[in-house]
Amino acid sequence: MKRMIAAALTLLSLAGGAAASEPKWVENEVSIGEGDGTLHGTLLTPGAYNDSFDAVLIISGSGPTDRDGNQPSMKNDSLKLLAHALGEAGIASLRVDKRGIAASAKAAPREEDLRFETYIDDARSWIGFLKAQPGVKRIFVIGHSEGALIGSVVAQNDEIAGFVSLAGAGEPAADILRRQIKASPNGEQVLALAEPTLQKLEKGETDPAPSPMLYSLFRLSVQPYLISWFRHDPRVEIAKIPGRVAIVQGTTDIQVLPSDAESLKAARPDATFTLIDGMNHVLKAAPAERAANVATYGNPDLPLAPGLLDAIIQFVQLH
Repeated sequence: MKRMIAAALTLLSLAGGAAASEPKWVENEVSIGEGDGTLHGTLLTPGAYNDSFDAVLIISGSGPTDRDGNQPSMKNDSLKLLAHALGEAGIASLRVDKRGIAASAKAAPREEDLRFETYIDDARSWIGFLKAQPGVKRIFVIGHSEGALIGSVVAQNDEIAGFVSLAGAGEPAADILRRQIKASPNGEQVLALAEPTLQKLEKGETDPAPSPMLYSLFRLSVQPYLISWFRHDPRVEIAKIPGRVAIVQGTTDIQVLPSDAESLKAARPDATFTLIDGMNHVLKAAPAERAANVATYGNPDLPLAPGLLDAIIQFVQLH
């Protein structure tokens, strides 16, 4: 696959005590593929003073989430802040716009042709790109939210040194949907409408007549994707990873719960397990109260929650 790196170089974050001409880390716009199938991302590497380093592929979560952890109506810069903090520690990173999102929008397939495995294949292609970069010693994968499930599959490779599940679900997606539907207004009634369709999709069958009330969730064009997504159990996938595993979860996450992390830990007893007190789903310090918690989703000025960076950096730097 053709690989291109943009010629323009952005110099950022000067090293403490180093000459102004020697940045601590640098960022490049990068891409793989050709034409409308081109995928885009940002490669961050340590400065010239460090010519051998570990590298991390950061995989974002569900929906229209871009490489920085943002959505069109929600800017928090969570994954951008994570990448920059890794750079401060001398760790390279690659964060990407997934197929169909932001700079990779033109690469979107038709909705009826999209599969969960599409994202898995793309992540594997990015790992191949990262392996080809000069100076890279070891490669790690960090998957956030839905990206944790994608990451747990691509990390099933002897060449991946370690995997971090960051706010990753601990149940198959169908069960997560059941939980979310039940927690919504009139949840029991809505779940009763959804259940027949969920059961068919779990069997690998489409439902030609889902409830009209749930058309946006179960429209026919999206059902093949849901079928492909439902067949991956995060507990099964994380157990297959040959390298080291870390499970990191916030206690005030209102989308993925500490019980999800505990479920993953039960499936992978040797994993490093870290609960970050007061961290929510976008990796910021937040109270459990919903309105105040959600308010942090749109505040890029908030730093990452205390304790998060220590947990991830120590895991990557361990030899």
